[in-house]
Amino acid sequence: MFFRQYYLSCLSHASYLIGDTTTGRAVVVDPQRDIDQYLADADTNGLTIDLVLETHFHADFLSGHLEMAAATGATIGYGAAAAGRAEFPIQTFADGDRIELGAVVLVVRETPGHTPESISIAICPEGDTARPWGVLTGDTLFIGDVGRPDLLASVGVTADDLARQLFHSLRERLLTLPDETKVFPAHGAGSACGKHLSTETVSTIGDERRTNYALAPMTEDQFVEVVTQGQTVAPLYFSFAANRNRERREILHDDEPVAMLTLDEVLAEQARGAVVLDTRDDVAFAAGHLRGAVNVGLGGRFAEYAGEVMTAGTPIVLVTAPGDEREAKVRLARIGFDGVLGALDGSIDSLLDRPELAEPSSRLPVRALEERIRSVPGLVLVDVRNAGEVEAGSITDARHISLPALLGSLSDLDPTAPTVVFCAGGYRSSIASSLLRSHGFADVSDLIGGYSAWQTAREPG
Repeated sequence: MFFRQYYLSCLSHASYLIGDTTTGRAVVVDPQRDIDQYLADADTNGLTIDLVLETHFHADFLSGHLEMAAATGATIGYGAAAAGRAEFPIQTFADGDRIELGAVVLVVRETPGHTPESISIAICPEGDTARPWGVLTGDTLFIGDVGRPDLLASVGVTADDLARQLFHSLRERLLTLPDETKVFPAHGAGSACGKHLSTETVSTIGDERRTNYALAPMTEDQFVEVVTQGQTVAPLYFSFAANRNRERREILHDDEPVAMLTLDEVLAEQARGAVVLDTRDDVAFAAGHLRGAVNVGLGGRFAEYAGEVMTAGTPIVLVTAPGDEREAKVRLARIGFDGVLGALDGSIDSLLDRPELAEPSSRLPVRALEERIRSVPGLVLVDVRNAGEVEAGSITDARHISLPALLGSLSDLDPTAPTVVFCAGGYRSSIASSLLRSHGFADVSDLIGGYSAWQTAREPG
């Protein structure tokens, strides 16, 4: 058997290639949109990918099923409950269906709860379906957590109904597997598809049975309570990506060059409504940037945070460090943000001859913020961390508006009021402060080092 996990840390996304080296037949499960790595590994190992299997309609990234099908001719497969819900041809698999690659057999287990069509896939290298070697659990079972059941409320599927389905899926379809069965989920720590995901990328059924809070002995009602409470605000782009994954759409050609635009062309696109997305780190951005630009550093969870501060379909112009243009474009494409018009030619150096177009960011150390709190009437503090982070403490009188909710909450804030935003360490607050300035907020600063620095400054001695 050939088996490989591909872990994309910037989206906390795991995908898989499984093949039978005797027959050469292979399956890709939950692929990312740029697919070269799967094709290269299949070619190197003499495998032919004839099935792309999705554990569900994903919301946190745009899956590569259409790209894989176009490149290989593979069939696209989903669980039985996906029937009639995709705009492209699919094959559906019901509970107990076998996918025989040769000696390697995959067995589908329907595990609704995160979504109605969710499935898990037992991997049986020698065809012994009674004692699978591993199971791909999608977003049903994570390491240390389970999939959140609340993402489909906007389309009329209640969190309560899905949580009850999830309770039975876990106990009747997954916990019935042998303890030594390896668990391979679709996501790890940092994903917004759960709340307590581990940094580990593989576990076992036995370890999860012993340590996963959601698998502890409890009633169905208790389970519903524990898995529906404390979830973070879902990123703004999730509903878009979930719908896009059901649609026919353009295929990503990730080797296409990014158009380079002059400063005047960038300004013209900005005037027509494009977001200028500056992907440099927060320090470089603070030193000087094009007025009205939004900062989301490429070094962090770039695509996810970009998807929280602009609506899907927004035209985008990139400002990057030289050579980073293609990476930024591909990472945006992974969540379905295909509207990149181009990148500023020469990066920020283009502003050297046009200083009237540039501005620095206002960033405050802790002592300066303390002085502002004492001396500036009407100062507004905005904590953009997630609810779980805020529960551990915040700055007195700060308003909590998590970053995913900020764009939709602009009307609740006064653009003329002096405002300071903060997060845990400074990355998200740079995004938030730049977003506010891009929407006309006149006096915005963020806290250097975030709430961590604020707490440290208050520690004795």
